[in-house]
Amino acid sequence: MLKFITFFILFYFNHIGTAMAYEEPTYTILKSTEVYEIRYYEDRLAVQTLQTSGEGGAFRRLFRYISGENQTASKIAMTVPVLKSDEGSGLTMVFFLPKSYSKLNTPLPKANNVKLVTVKGGHYAVIKYSGRSTNKRNNKYANVLENALFEDGHTIHGGPIQAIYSGPFTPFFLRKNETMYRVDWE
Repeated sequence: MLKFITFFILFYFNHIGTAMAYEEPTYTILKSTEVYEIRYYEDRLAVQTLQTSGEGGAFRRLFRYISGENQTASKIAMTVPVLKSDEGSGLTMVFFLPKSYSKLNTPLPKANNVKLVTVKGGHYAVIKYSGRSTNKRNNKYANVLENALFEDGHTIHGGPIQAIYSGPFTPFFLRKNETMYRVDWE
């Protein structure tokens, strides 16, 4: 009986993960090591908010925007990853918009604390990890990545960016997370 329940749970979560495929930014891998990848990303349109009253508040504001709380009441598909970073003015959270959106056809946010932004493309060093996406875990992997980049002679620009791919109901052992830094590349 226990084997059947275990099989059912794994089957269920495996099929949920493949049935709910979210659009991700495309990138080119330029270098791969045992610790990290160097990726090149294009510019990408997104919505952003400051995390003033906790992570949940920032997420809800962005989720309300894609759920229709925008100037045209349009529903917009969820994409991954959700980005979190500290850009000097406080913690920010970012939702990428689907590639089908441009500055010309993207509805403006109704909330004045949500804004459309262009996430600048460029070269990013990325380390992957599973499990919960806590600040403590992000900092741990940021340190590992920073040390590996320093050893390999790469210059980092800005602070670490946390990329969260999995929802809160995904079992911790199936979660996908990344920590990234913008870097110089030859």
